[in-house]
Amino acid sequence: MDNLNWLLQGFEQAATPMNLLYACIGVLLGTAVGVLPGIGPAMTVALLLPVTYNVSPSAAFIMFAGIYYGGMYGGSTTSILLNTPGESSSVITAIEGNKMARAGRAAQALATAAIGSFVAGSIGTMLLVLFAPAVSSFAVTLGAPSYLAIMLLALVAVTAVLGTSKLRGCISLLLGLAIGLVGIDFLTGQPRATFGIPQLSDGIDIVVVAVAVFALGEALWVAAHLRRKPAEVIPVGRPWMGKSDWKRSWKPWLRGTAYGFPFGALPAGGAELPTFLSYITEKKLSKHKDEFGKGAIEGVAGPEAANNASAAGTLVPMLSLGLPTNATAAVMLTAFVSYGIQPGPTLFEKEPLLIWTLIASLFIGNFLLLVLNLPLAPLWAKLLRTPRPYLYAGILFFAALGAFAVNLQWLDLALLLTFGLLGLMMRRFGLPVLPLIIGVILGPRIERQLRQSLQLGGGDWGSLFTEPVAIIVYIVIAMLLVAPLVAKVVRAHYPVAAPDFPDGPAGGDATDTREKAHA
Repeated sequence: MDNLNWLLQGFEQAATPMNLLYACIGVLLGTAVGVLPGIGPAMTVALLLPVTYNVSPSAAFIMFAGIYYGGMYGGSTTSILLNTPGESSSVITAIEGNKMARAGRAAQALATAAIGSFVAGSIGTMLLVLFAPAVSSFAVTLGAPSYLAIMLLALVAVTAVLGTSKLRGCISLLLGLAIGLVGIDFLTGQPRATFGIPQLSDGIDIVVVAVAVFALGEALWVAAHLRRKPAEVIPVGRPWMGKSDWKRSWKPWLRGTAYGFPFGALPAGGAELPTFLSYITEKKLSKHKDEFGKGAIEGVAGPEAANNASAAGTLVPMLSLGLPTNATAAVMLTAFVSYGIQPGPTLFEKEPLLIWTLIASLFIGNFLLLVLNLPLAPLWAKLLRTPRPYLYAGILFFAALGAFAVNLQWLDLALLLTFGLLGLMMRRFGLPVLPLIIGVILGPRIERQLRQSLQLGGGDWGSLFTEPVAIIVYIVIAMLLVAPLVAKVVRAHYPVAAPDFPDGPAGGDATDTREKAHA
């Protein structure tokens, strides 16, 4: 009952004219960056972090949440109209969506994507309301050893799942942990890796790192692969759905939601796997199997619902445990820290109005996305014709301005350039950037929990295994590390034939997709 009261107060707060304005800005901005290949919600939130310092935390997070949800919707537009996913999670949508568009059914594909996103986002947010407070209440009963184990699980999962190889994921993670070490040791007071520079005593500002790696590195990488001609966009018309389209879409929406939410809540679960599973499921269950590969509406409805439900699932560990499971959640956690708010299990107790306002704004943002974006689909298609040089020049300008605004010191600009070039090199050599930013965020917190556990245990390393939850989590970590080896051995002895899978997004756009997958 308390949660319901808090949610009502959250709606009251989120429905103020100013917060509604920020919600509108967020969903429109999020859709725009989702539409444009090479720009994602993580990059946009990172860019906006410094410029929102003078905005109230609730308004800023409402806008960030709108950008996150809007980015999920916008990615489907380019997938359908251009066969170029704006987000890696929209790759599956392109398979059937673009075929529908080429067959003259772009309007129906966009409509089922938009309505499916609304349905999945609303159900996912309701599940967030039910589960996040319960997980948070359970988490506050855990001791330092258990919390340490859970954070290590997040690190292992993110490193193992992302990227083209586990080795590259580990290198990226180690880079992040090293950056997190810079500053004064909180226990001994000794400087670490400050190179005699007094401004580094407080550590490297995480906002500067996030803006550099996500925005500057990504802009430099995409700018290096600019195509001079804007792509040809299929005409849209006004999105609408016929009776048969509704009949064929509503079940895939629900099944996609069931796939997306739990995967989003898992560390590194992401949206790619549930969208793929949703596509396979719809292909098996559909009464129109012959249309798959030629433009089946079920192949758009299910994956798009899974995509948006996973976005809601991502917020469960982020709000209840302080654990980011994707790039946008990592940057949003950075925003909490920049506002002086400590993310973690006590967030619901210490900042209840802010958190419930954020959750209420998700319902409002979902509704705004449906109302604003369905009629605006032709406008989003025209956005794809924006000259890329102007776009990325603007991103570089705002990244530099934002980094300088953090502390008003030139050192931050030097750090921005350094980490921006690091981000570019990471993309060049196939290193995923998400483990780096998660290492920067979680590194200091893991160190604190480890030292606290050892202090309480009198320096005995066995004290790390004194709580049941910690033991279970360490077993899961061991299974995660061993499972790929077992799978490799099984595949070597029992090879399987490749599944029949229709053509994916256009090969000429693989750079954008690969780069988004790295993030």
